[in-house]
Amino acid sequence: MSSIEFSRHVAQAPSVVEELVGGGDVPALDPDRPLVLAGIGTSLHACRVAATWIRRLSGGRLRPAALDAHDLALTESLTARDQVVVVSHRGSKTYPNEVLRKANAVGATTVCVTGRGPVRPEATTVLRTCDQERASTHSVSYLASLAVLARLAAGLVGPERGEELRAALGAAPEAMRRTLDLELAPRAVDALVGSVPHPVLVAGGGLDAITADEAALKIKEGTYRWTEGLHTEFALHGTPAVFSSSTVGYLIRPTAPDGGRTDALAGYLDALGAPVLFSGSDPTAELPFAEVPELARPFVTVLPFLRLVAAAAAELGASPDLTHLEAEPWATAAKAVRL
Repeated sequence: MSSIEFSRHVAQAPSVVEELVGGGDVPALDPDRPLVLAGIGTSLHACRVAATWIRRLSGGRLRPAALDAHDLALTESLTARDQVVVVSHRGSKTYPNEVLRKANAVGATTVCVTGRGPVRPEATTVLRTCDQERASTHSVSYLASLAVLARLAAGLVGPERGEELRAALGAAPEAMRRTLDLELAPRAVDALVGSVPHPVLVAGGGLDAITADEAALKIKEGTYRWTEGLHTEFALHGTPAVFSSSTVGYLIRPTAPDGGRTDALAGYLDALGAPVLFSGSDPTAELPFAEVPELARPFVTVLPFLRLVAAAAAELGASPDLTHLEAEPWATAAKAVRL
């Protein structure tokens, strides 16, 4: 099966982010008006990262909503005062475009962050990220969306804190390159390949919790293995009832104190005989990434998981490029659903 395009996109990511860091102007958002960020799946993960940046850098003064585009289109309300930022890889999906239509209808300011291509979403401003990916498992477009959202966030939180985010963003491309040069531990790949048919857990806290969700989605798409992304704390509440020696745990080590919860989760899994593998900037981590400013972690923490997907897919006969659409009954079932 093929992961050629997927791996190519992952390798392109540092250069794409670097280009966007120094790209053209982005609109200035108004800190005195509500901000709503919307997307689905990977795009929603990017929105959640942006919302976290803005909350932290504004000292809690600004608390934007990061909402699923489906729910925002069908069950939520918008007003003319809202600023609505929609993230969509291709710009053609149903509910992101429904959000834009709904926002435009009430006179809200709209921004669409989307890939390059002929589709022109109906937004006040359209910010292009990167060329459309040929792999169905999105990778570079997620990181490109983060770069554009970081620039929007930096302009919103004020000069001093905005410069802090810009500096972190500027450090990201080189840290991404260093991360892609690091070796994955073979046991990290072996654990995922050998997990069949049991579920896999990816856990992290703070910004890393969003990476855990994104990594879990990529593993599902690219290796066809059921994986759940959880906040580290959540993974200790109720969830251990389903842990067993067959559970595979990938834990993202934090840089900030987490009350010892990552170690507690590792200890819990270890006591059950479950394999535990770490992702971190520590050279002993099975899924290593380069050190980077805290705000830039989302650009590097996801990369070892993307490489894990490519390596495991090769052994499992899965395809990150095709996401099971190369086989029946998935190909026929997918045709019945309009995204």
